[in-house]
Amino acid sequence: MENNVSIGLLGLGVVGSGVIKLIEDYQEDLVHQLGCGVNVKSVLVRDLEKARTVDIDESILTTDPNDVLGNPDIDVIVEVMGGVEEARKYILKAFASKQHIITANKDLIALHGPELEAAANKNGCDLFYEASVGGGIPLLRGLTDGFVSDRIQQVMGIVNGTTNYILTKMDSEGASYEDALQEAQELGFAESDPTADVEGLDAARKMVILARLAFLTDVELDDVEVNGISNVAQADLQYGKQLGYSMKLIGFANRHDDNIEVNVQPTLLSNQHPLASVKNEYNAVYVNGEAVGETMFYGPGAGSLPTATAVMADVVAVIKNMRLGVNGKKFIKPRFKKQTTPPNQRFSQYYIRLHVKDEVGAFAVISELFNQMEISFERILQTPSSKDELAEIVLVTHQTSSSMFDDALNKLSDLDVVAVIKSYFRVEGDA
Repeated sequence: MENNVSIGLLGLGVVGSGVIKLIEDYQEDLVHQLGCGVNVKSVLVRDLEKARTVDIDESILTTDPNDVLGNPDIDVIVEVMGGVEEARKYILKAFASKQHIITANKDLIALHGPELEAAANKNGCDLFYEASVGGGIPLLRGLTDGFVSDRIQQVMGIVNGTTNYILTKMDSEGASYEDALQEAQELGFAESDPTADVEGLDAARKMVILARLAFLTDVELDDVEVNGISNVAQADLQYGKQLGYSMKLIGFANRHDDNIEVNVQPTLLSNQHPLASVKNEYNAVYVNGEAVGETMFYGPGAGSLPTATAVMADVVAVIKNMRLGVNGKKFIKPRFKKQTTPPNQRFSQYYIRLHVKDEVGAFAVISELFNQMEISFERILQTPSSKDELAEIVLVTHQTSSSMFDDALNKLSDLDVVAVIKSYFRVEGDA
């Protein structure tokens, strides 16, 4: 092998600039680890004249993808350009040229991961994507290597820093959802169009990746039930505090009797749960295995250098495989046929906030409905009546099935004493 391994970059944005900086700043460490240097040969950009946040030799910048793809002098390609279809096309072309791929593209892996894995395997190439989930947290390698002799039963976590920042501001400072979102946008934590973050789609894509690796089955985005945080009100956070809960957007991936359930939804977590203390833009993922028990991964979920650190870990892994001659050998086919858990076997506690007529016997009517549905209450809060002659009631149920709870909600809304169901959320107790 030559003294240097040449890599190409597709994209030079926030993460790509971080990769350049790490290669420059830690070249001696890379040589020590690998026995060779790492050299950036060519970088694909959209605009050659754009101002850069990192010092770079402009002669290696190009707007022609063919200067990177299929270039015989480039062994490894780092895809940090974002998007889906163009990136997919480029990566498939790279595999055909026997070039290895590292990507931070969660959208691409969530939507086309199995196809790309198969193409990499066919061509004897590596495909690594540690940075696609959890930023700088070494999460995916932990799942695939650290739990190889275990059977994971549950993966749940905070995998979107934008929503966690918003909910932290709402909880700690009493900010409204709109004000907290605006602050997140001003700080660069949220995009100008925050839909993918606040409506849970970003987290859902990450949970698809985690569920595939944890359960060795072909989970797809359509398998994930998704709800975002745009309907979370300040009142729900305050009631949560009274009840000993913190609101988080949680991604769940559970396995029970070979059935899997994957969803993303705002969840009231017991303050005793380790995820409840994760604040601001930080991410954390809680993993429960049959053998190891409870573990948690925690760290910065985004940012130039944290994400670039995960990318460079994959670069090092590829080069080590090159030296050993084992590229393309890590591909693991799905082991289990996908079977999703039916709603009548998905169990949880639930929080409900509703406005009811402030009259004698109103709560008795509600209580009788839940008794008929065989759903009992763990906690009940009621506020004094207001001038509109409505009382606000908060209920926390004991465990019940998702299908039973949905049926109860439909019947609850039909009751004459119920003016409106203001909100309802999943509740998770102690770890």
